[in-house]
Amino acid sequence: MAFRGWRPPPPPLLLLLLWVTGQAAPVAGLGSDAELQIERRFVPDECPRTVRSGDFVRYHYVGTFPDGQKFDSSYDRDSTFNVFVGKGQLITGMCVGEKRIITIPPFLAYGEDGDGKDIPGQASLVFDVALLDLHNPKDSISIENKVVPENCERISQSGDFLRYHYNGTLLDGTLFDSSYSRNRTFDTYIGQGYVIPGMDEGLLGVCIGEKRRIVVPPHLGYGEEGRGNIPGSAVLVFDIHVIDFHNPSDSISITSHYKPPDCSVLSKKGDYLKYHYNASLLDGTLLDSTWNLGKTYNIVLGSGQVVLGMDMGLREMCVGEKRTVIIPPHLGYGEAGVDGEVPGSAVLVFDIELLELVAGLPEGYMFIWNGEVSPNLFEEIDKDGNGEVLLEEFSEYIHAQVASGKGKLAPGFDAELIVKNMFTNQDRNGDGKVTAEEFKLKDQEAKHDEL
Repeated sequence: MAFRGWRPPPPPLLLLLLWVTGQAAPVAGLGSDAELQIERRFVPDECPRTVRSGDFVRYHYVGTFPDGQKFDSSYDRDSTFNVFVGKGQLITGMCVGEKRIITIPPFLAYGEDGDGKDIPGQASLVFDVALLDLHNPKDSISIENKVVPENCERISQSGDFLRYHYNGTLLDGTLFDSSYSRNRTFDTYIGQGYVIPGMDEGLLGVCIGEKRRIVVPPHLGYGEEGRGNIPGSAVLVFDIHVIDFHNPSDSISITSHYKPPDCSVLSKKGDYLKYHYNASLLDGTLLDSTWNLGKTYNIVLGSGQVVLGMDMGLREMCVGEKRTVIIPPHLGYGEAGVDGEVPGSAVLVFDIELLELVAGLPEGYMFIWNGEVSPNLFEEIDKDGNGEVLLEEFSEYIHAQVASGKGKLAPGFDAELIVKNMFTNQDRNGDGKVTAEEFKLKDQEAKHDEL
């Protein structure tokens, strides 16, 4: 029968939380009149904050008798002890990483009777405590150790897509995750709920190239349950390095560094361009260079031979001009990137110099006449006068007109393929020959008539 007002003795661990801290000096022996003893065995050099009433703490402990015999240990359970801190508890004033030896005399422990199980009567208890982390339920994130580049034209905002590297640790320094170990950035939209709330907030307002430490309390991280190798109620520390970010609404950015005095002829769709470029990421990592290869890159503008952002960046450029074009991934290589060459979702930087421009043909044309078209065009092509034109005759005639300057093929394309397509368009019944009845000109301006 239990008497009114009597309660069973608390478990050994809870003694750390129930008794008021004493200021007594360490004692040599522990008799019935011994006082509480606290020895700060290790205190970190940096201690920005100590445990106070209302905090939530996680710590490991080993409980022994004065002779060293163990009666309890959180290490054996591979689980920290997690609890709110009230007034006057023995771990108040501790720093994260601090280790204390706390000795509790019998009259503040289980007294004459012990606990009836593992703790004998008149036993003094010794707790070796290591504080792993602490937070307060009212805490927000904290941002520390910021390293901001000198040039920061824009900071990240909600809705941006950000690529960054990180090391994720607990407050005691235990590493639980790292993008560096995977050799791949973590890529995510920010401010949209795709990551834990603390990171969603901590990644706002960063510059490209910035480094910062984001400390996330558990209620803005993985909560009481934790996740994977992240313990429940753990404070998380993320050391991040922002590689780049963009917004899905971004277009390309063009900065012209040099234009020659005569810059009147500007590139347009259909023109054949020869240019040099260096391609890099925003952090300066070089991806490709035609200068290093010793040859130009040649394309027909507007023909889909380069990514859309590059096609846009080469428009209205004159020969000799130098410019930098920054291309967001949705106008570059997208989420997939190029395996082994361009990371997924990467913003690209192209430093370009245009070396040569060959004017293209009007849109929709692959061949034009540079002068008046002969009224006897079919007869001129049909040299043997048999009323039929074969591909060989047609090809010979067109190439002769191009060589003499009377006609022009679209630059940058396979000339033989263009001529073959022109012949096929005229061979309306597909029998491999063109008759006078099949032969017609495209009804456009006289100087631009096409077969």
